[in-house]
Amino acid sequence: MYKQLEEIIRKPNPFAVYTADALWTDKHRAEQMLSYHLNESIDLSSRNAGFIDKSVGWITEQVQLNENKTVCDFGCGPGLYTSRLAKTRAKVTGIDFSTNSIVYAKNYAAKHNLDIHYINQNYLDYKGNCKFDLITMIMCDFCALSPAQRKSLLNIFFTSLKTNGKVLLDVYSLAAYEEREEATTFTRNQLNQFWSADDYFVFVNTFKYEDEKVVLDKHSIIYDSDEIETVYNWLQYFSPDKLQEELVEAGFALTAVYSDVAGGEYSEDKPEFAVVAEKKE
Repeated sequence: MYKQLEEIIRKPNPFAVYTADALWTDKHRAEQMLSYHLNESIDLSSRNAGFIDKSVGWITEQVQLNENKTVCDFGCGPGLYTSRLAKTRAKVTGIDFSTNSIVYAKNYAAKHNLDIHYINQNYLDYKGNCKFDLITMIMCDFCALSPAQRKSLLNIFFTSLKTNGKVLLDVYSLAAYEEREEATTFTRNQLNQFWSADDYFVFVNTFKYEDEKVVLDKHSIIYDSDEIETVYNWLQYFSPDKLQEELVEAGFALTAVYSDVAGGEYSEDKPEFAVVAEKKE
């Protein structure tokens, strides 16, 4: 047990281990995640319904969406944005790793006569032939990726966009990083048995990496069989300059900075910010 506890409290190098699929490939957890997505009153896995409506209205005006425009939402979940964007008559594509979410999104689109192309795939592996006018990545998904993954994804964005096409994404700010604190907690059946329908205990170790501006929530889940599963939730925090640096390296020009994906005025004190970047060739 002593060696197990030593491993539980061990601080790994930034992004040394990646376990994002632990949330999506397990049937129980995938159902929990979908239920969080569909709860329209909270900002947890998705924005609340009122904000999404406002955001889609702003996006529609900014990009002048119509039947001649093409849009792709990377990490579309159950289609909360894609379903609304499709009502502009734009040609809409959604990509998501979660089978549960894509099945829900397809069923919703069929029920409401929405013409949306859904792809059940890890967006880091996307190699489509379609060229888009707009790519969106919302709910700070970009922050969960390692530097190498972000570089790869921005290259996918660049290849998938038309010349002068745009990317809209949001990220966590340095103000949010400063609010995080290192801590260790120990609970039973955390988040109303989010991790498993069976009984379990969880150690959560929160580590901060000052130089990289990264936070790790390391979940060590202990089952009654004494099996220990470790899930690593990484988050990169950004300044506008840091994000611009990555975008420029990938061939983009940063054209605007906002407080959110609904066009709010930027403030460095807010926990998130959003950017619009344009493909240049």
